Formats: sequence, structure tokens, C-alpha cells
Amino acid sequence: MSGSGSAPAAEPVAFVDTEGIGFAECPPPSLSPEERREVDRLWVRTTARNPATFDGPLVASLGLDRPAPERCTVRWARMTYRYRALRALRPAEEVPGSVFVTVLLPTDEGLVVGRGSAATAAPGRWTLPGGAAEPPPPGALLDLAVLRRHAVRELAEELGVRLPENAPRLWAVTRQARFGSLGFHFLAPALPAALVRRRHAALTEDELDAIAFVSSSTEAALLGPGADYLPQLLDRYDRYDRSTENR
Repeated sequence: MSGSGSAPAAEPVAFVDTEGIGFAECPPPSLSPEERREVDRLWVRTTARNPATFDGPLVASLGLDRPAPERCTVRWARMTYRYRALRALRPAEEVPGSVFVTVLLPTDEGLVVGRGSAATAAPGRWTLPGGAAEPPPPGALLDLAVLRRHAVRELAEELGVRLPENAPRLWAVTRQARFGSLGFHFLAPALPAALVRRRHAALTEDELDAIAFVSSSTEAALLGPGADYLPQLLDRYDRYDRSTENR
């Protein structure tokens, strides 16, 4: 979950059409020797502050192209968490964004949100269940099915809720204004809030040290600092929820 979002809460994000999305793998950005040394130095400082931080693989977003009005292509590269330090070294437009997934899980009390624990990259921040996307094995393609499986896995790890891999459907894509990070947001079938509470309470390792149920961005704001995408998604879901029956 720790990789969900990366900008101040006030920074706007824009919705991207969920139809016709393709993916094109590209080489990672080249770094000068000076940048590589600085990235390594900053990573040492990061792990000293939070020893639980792991330099794991992630999908970096290099840009979004529109080859046709009904199509968009995500250019992506294989990188690791330490290269997020480039955000302190380069202008925002020259820094790779991240690709992350979240799950909107409806219940009889609202959508489920969780607060990042001290072991995450964003302790104390409220987000939807999810996290930074991991790249497929070398030579394998990245596609929406891979992202959906990752979203289902995050839901199991963070809430203890297990769903069939094909249960959630892509519902929205957000693009961060500053670094261009892309969020793929999946809508899951509704579950009872009491069941979600029990499943989360039964976990032995909590990436989310608290969960809550919200029905609007106003309710979410009362909880505390939240991911940049959260108000927009909640407002969009609120409008969708009022106008849709028997979903």
C-alpha cells in the first residue's frame, strides 16, 4: 500500500478514460554518475529513518500518449523504490512517476479507507487499499489483467479480504499533475462492513493500522491527511452511486 500517491493532498489529478488502454515497456531513464551517487546516498538516509523500507521493484510511468482519440498508451519502465529520490534532484517534468493500483470496496457503511502504519512509506495517511504496481517477470507484458491481480493481492494483504481475480473492474484512472503518476482504480463487489472489520482485525501484520468507512470527501477529510487522489475519487463515486441502480 505504501506507494499509493506521492504528492501533497491539495495537488489536483485528472481522470483518464478507462477504455482502450495499452502499455509499452521502455528503457529506464539514464542517470549521470553524479545522480546515481546521490540517489544511493539519499537511499541510505531513507533506510536509516525507516529500516522497514525495501528497495523493491516498481512500475515507473514515463508518460501517457494518445495515438488515437479512443486509445491511450502508457509508457513504462522497470525501476526500484530508491529512484524516487530523483524527485529531489530533477525538475518534476523530468522525473518518472509511479504506477499504482487501488480498490474501491463498497460496504453498507461506505467505501473502505485505511491509514498507513509506521512501516509504510506514508505513515498516517489515509488511502484506499492498494499500492505501487510491481512489474511482471522479465519478458512478460504489463496489462490491465496484471494490474487487476495486483489490486486483488493488495486487498488480501491489507484487509484480509480475498476476491476472485476477475471480480474487480477498472473504474477510473487518475493522472497526477506534478510527476504524472498513474493510478488504476478498481471497483470491487460490495461486502458487509462487519465482515471487513473482522478480516482486518484477524491480520497479524497491519500495513493499515486503522480502517474507516466513508461516503464523501468531506467525511474522509475529517479523518486526517489523505492521498491526493482520494477527494476526486470519492466525489466521483458519490455521483456515480446516486445515479446508478442495481450495480
